[in-house]
Amino acid sequence: MRLPRRRSSEDAPSDPWRVPDPPVVGKPLSLQVTDLVRRLSGPEQAERQGDGDHWPNAEPTGRTTRIRQIGQLTAALAQNARSAGVRAVTGGRWLTDLVEEMAPHVVVRDLPTLEKTYGCRGDALAEAVVRSASRTTAAIGAAAGALAAAELAAPPAYLGAPVQLAAETLSVVAVELRMLGELHEVYGLALTGSSRDRATALLTTWVRRRALEAGAGSLLLGAAARRELRKRVLKRLGGSVTTLAPFLAGAVAGAEVNRRETRKLGESVAKDLRGRAQRFFPPARVIDAELLPGQGGSPA
Repeated sequence: MRLPRRRSSEDAPSDPWRVPDPPVVGKPLSLQVTDLVRRLSGPEQAERQGDGDHWPNAEPTGRTTRIRQIGQLTAALAQNARSAGVRAVTGGRWLTDLVEEMAPHVVVRDLPTLEKTYGCRGDALAEAVVRSASRTTAAIGAAAGALAAAELAAPPAYLGAPVQLAAETLSVVAVELRMLGELHEVYGLALTGSSRDRATALLTTWVRRRALEAGAGSLLLGAAARRELRKRVLKRLGGSVTTLAPFLAGAVAGAEVNRRETRKLGESVAKDLRGRAQRFFPPARVIDAELLPGQGGSPA
């Protein structure tokens, strides 16, 4: 597999599809990648009210903005892939390592913030969290497909396709990890420990597709569990190939695949968490699905 060459000004497509170089800032490339993933994986702009500390300098998350952000992330990852080497990239270790490195930086909103944002609680709040994450991953898939449709008109762009798929996959995984962390908050089973401990628990939940019993997060520390994570990451990467369909069909297909997979994951884990909450808490403490006082429901 050949890694993409750096795009010259002659290769660059015209606005608004132009893929800019990653921002030149005084921080390591890994931190640039993490920052771009955070911006891409944050909730929709309408849901960011009051979350300024979590998503500083948040931009409107329209398609054009997401296309530009995916382009920036792709350019940053291309540099990172060259450093990792062809063997690591083609074997999946490169992308898996990026997922592990990114996971501790995923921002998870706490229960009061979620209740304030969506205006509900309990099962209704869990549904709102899953719906929001599904919409975000769908928007990422649509933007990635639109960028691919514009770029694939130029043959040299085919060389960048694998890295662009990695950019989409990394962003989608970040959204799904945030969703899983917030579902734990909804059901009163918030993850504890250091950021690394919480990231390990989230990654294990993401790999196994079900809520974990206490202490199960440590399973990801072993070599066998890392192979399991790599297998799941590569499977998610394979799902992103739909964004490379000709013309804008990739945008439609990518959006639908991401939306469906994220919702399926969220509903599965929410079901497990609901069962655990009912076992751990007496009936009087089980949260209901009523709207909070003075709230009219979740934002559109």
